[in-house]
Amino acid sequence: MQFGRTYEEFEVGATYKHWPGKTVTEYDDHLFCLLTMNHHPLHLDSHYAENTTDFGRNVVVGNYVYSLLLGMSVPDISGKAIANLEIESLRHVAPTFHGDTVYGETTVLDKWPSKSKSDRGIVHVETRGYKQDGTLVCVFRRKVMVPTETYIKERGGEQPGRPEPKSQEK
Repeated sequence: MQFGRTYEEFEVGATYKHWPGKTVTEYDDHLFCLLTMNHHPLHLDSHYAENTTDFGRNVVVGNYVYSLLLGMSVPDISGKAIANLEIESLRHVAPTFHGDTVYGETTVLDKWPSKSKSDRGIVHVETRGYKQDGTLVCVFRRKVMVPTETYIKERGGEQPGRPEPKSQEK
């Protein structure tokens, strides 16, 4: 299984479709709200949402949808990243509801070598999240510092720090 990419492996214009999607449950949404202290009734109070909002039901908190998409992109985009440098933009385009399944994809917009260190580069990407019916729900752009192949080789290869099994000879 691939876990991120080196600078050389990114191609401008390439789109990576993240798999699998995630069906958002009421529990997921409420737990995220509680963990982040977001107590807005739109996310937690079904009576409020049904009777006083345009949606007529609870809406999944947008930052959870963003976090899901960011996590989905790790195997394709940032699994080898040195750092996420910047979230350039974040747009919540349409609501996500309990029971919706979110899918993501990321397109490489640009890339350039680091100005300060020759063993890394910057990749500029846009990630888009869709519901099961194809409705766009979230779009964000970010810049990620990723290692070059040289960086990976100098620091122990693809799985640095992974121990080698001890011999079981008797």
